[in-house]
Amino acid sequence: MTPITDNEFDWLLATFQREAVHLETHDVYATAVRLPHRATWSGDTNDLEWLRRWCDTVGAAVRAGKSMRRARVVSEPLSDYQRLSFSIARPMVAAGEEIRWVPRRLVSSIAFPGNDFYLFDGRLIVFLIYAGNGVAMERLVSSDPADIELCRSAFEAAWSYAIPNSQYRPS
Repeated sequence: MTPITDNEFDWLLATFQREAVHLETHDVYATAVRLPHRATWSGDTNDLEWLRRWCDTVGAAVRAGKSMRRARVVSEPLSDYQRLSFSIARPMVAAGEEIRWVPRRLVSSIAFPGNDFYLFDGRLIVFLIYAGNGVAMERLVSSDPADIELCRSAFEAAWSYAIPNSQYRPS
């Protein structure tokens, strides 16, 4: 596996051809973009300017005929972070990202990779490596067929249990 930079990852997001799927399995993330907003979040979703770049990326992909799907495997009741994620999902969905929620209790028999990932066009994986406190550490790229099959099958299995954002009722 090869590490990639933020710019290389952004390039992959801009240039995939058909589909990008993203599996999230952590209850807390401490990304540089969300940390300041998480610290001050009170349930208010009026100031989401910081989310515009992602929504623009999604919108451009969808207008080009591409698909972006995200499955969030979550513990219930939701962590504060996941409640924040739920509260800001609507603009991402409006931009064209299909976001679904998967209660962790439903996926006990699914074999997941050790890390969250993006799978681009069923041919390239970017594993997202996080520290125990949720801080993003690095991204590793793989095109190994065994990795691709594990990630593809894990995502599709989780997706089969997933609840669309519009129907999910957080507990």
